[in-house]
This record gives sequence, structure tokens and C-alpha cells, in this order.
Amino acid sequence: MRPDEVVHSHPEILGGTPVFVGTRVPVRTLIDHLEAGDTIEVFLHSFPSVSREQAVAALEMASEFLAESAHSRR
Repeated sequence: MRPDEVVHSHPEILGGTPVFVGTRVPVRTLIDHLEAGDTIEVFLHSFPSVSREQAVAALEMASEFLAESAHSRR
């Protein structure tokens, strides 16, 4: 998925908090669920407006960002 199909931010949607495209579900909510030990299935069940593809793509984007950030600090 393209990044613009996964996450976006708009000042009129939750004050600009990054949300999954087509929803009002903050990306942070996925991270919070995973930090609490929930599976991605539990998150998706709780937020059916978010597709599995979006959730996985958001995690991949976060992983790539962290990897690039770590490499740029060397």
C-alpha cells in the first residue's frame, strides 16, 4: 500500500492526530494495543474500520522509519 492509503493527518480530524485513512482511528491506538500485549487480531476486531493491510503497512512504515533513523545517526 502507498503511504497515502494508510495514514493521514488533517487539522479537522482529531486535531491533526495521525489516523488510518478513511477512519477516525489514531495510529497510536494500534501501538497502544500491541504494547498492552494484544494481537493485531484483537485490534482489528475492536476497530473494524481499519483493514489488516492498513495496520500491517503502518507497522512496516514505522519499522522502516526507525531503521532509517538509526542508520542516519551513525
